[in-house]
Amino acid sequence: MTAPAMTNTARCRIVIMAKAPVAGQCKTRLIPALGAQGAADLAAQMLRHTVQTAINADIGPVEICAAPSASHPAWATLKLPGSVHWTDQTEGDLGERMAAAARRALEGGEHVMLVGTDCPALSTINLRAAAQALANHDAALVPTVDGGYALLALVRFCSEIFENMPWSTPVVAQRTLERFAACRWRVQLGPLLHDIDEPHDLVHLPPALSTKNQRSASAP
Repeated sequence: MTAPAMTNTARCRIVIMAKAPVAGQCKTRLIPALGAQGAADLAAQMLRHTVQTAINADIGPVEICAAPSASHPAWATLKLPGSVHWTDQTEGDLGERMAAAARRALEGGEHVMLVGTDCPALSTINLRAAAQALANHDAALVPTVDGGYALLALVRFCSEIFENMPWSTPVVAQRTLERFAACRWRVQLGPLLHDIDEPHDLVHLPPALSTKNQRSASAP
């Protein structure tokens, strides 16, 4: 399906919150099914997929907000496009790191879209729809089946969105929507998508990733 054309929508910086695909240090909940290296290989594939999807959306600069530092040698092996901007994640929990990235982009005069790398179902259509929604909404959110979200787009900063959030629990998206409502923000809610976090989620991998993943999973 072809993504819809942009129509007089402000450019939006896509910030990809990314963890280096180091064996044993990423996608650890998938290790029982894939092994440490297989899980890391899948993480690398999903990161490359996310970056390419963000570039193809063509709605603004694409930034990788990296942990650990962008100078870590693991990043060099990914051979990501040279057009991607790099920043380092700050210290703190996920909320503090996301808040810092969002504040930086918004204070620079851009709309911002925060995405992770765990949802290969997130498409250029979803990204463009969220960017377009910001023309007449304060925020856009794409929820995931596990209760979190794959995308959060903002036109202004609000620290309460990120503070004291029970991350990695089934109530994250709902709590975020409740905080938007308390602020009287207009929010565009996107379609419910699947993250790839647990072994039972692997059935939701796109074919291009699942084929490679099955080879990794079967390796000794």
